[in-house]
Amino acid sequence: MQLTNRFQIKSEHQIIGFLNSQPVGRICSIDKYGFPQVIPMNFVFVKSEHEMRMNRHHTPITSDAIYMHSHPFGEKIENIKRNSKVGFEVDQHVCFLPSYYFHPTDASQADTLYVSVVIKGNAFMIDDDIEKAFALNMLMKKYQTEGSYESLNQFMRSVRAVSVIKIVPQDIRGKYKIGQHWTPDYRLKMAEKIIKREGILKSRQILNMMGIEEDRAGELHVKREPVM
Repeated sequence: MQLTNRFQIKSEHQIIGFLNSQPVGRICSIDKYGFPQVIPMNFVFVKSEHEMRMNRHHTPITSDAIYMHSHPFGEKIENIKRNSKVGFEVDQHVCFLPSYYFHPTDASQADTLYVSVVIKGNAFMIDDDIEKAFALNMLMKKYQTEGSYESLNQFMRSVRAVSVIKIVPQDIRGKYKIGQHWTPDYRLKMAEKIIKREGILKSRQILNMMGIEEDRAGELHVKREPVM
């Protein structure tokens, strides 16, 4: 996948932060007829150096990984067992930009602000209960940030019963368009149009991603460049 340099997310830290800020990713496996099957899933991305954990053979599990939990049976699991090569995608729609922002009548000028990450890798079903418990705890840490639960362990029946899918990435590419291709003055003009169309409350998150803030007097200012 070739990316225009200015739209490429160059920071691994930003890519990982984006992935774990999003609630849903999509895993693509290949079915028995050769068709891609895409399924939305809850997931967590784990950096190898963030958590050193040991499997039942007392050897470290050190690869970066995406973990997902699943029912023990299903088409995606059969696909993965037959062919481990998968795709994984996460995206965030930031804002639609109607054509009249750019031209009074030319519909082809419509655009979108967005962030996306596409991963190619190999998927496996985890049969080690220690790693399964680790993965499930990392999922809980991501989704139930307020706590109020006891950590899962490898001896629990629920851990043994659930299936855990692990994707080991081979290639990770991030792409974004949040106004970094505009000059600061033009970005401010676009921000005013976004506020007019979307409303001030909805626009705040969009403008923050664009590196723009509103002062107490209601004036817009560029506070930083929107670089990822």
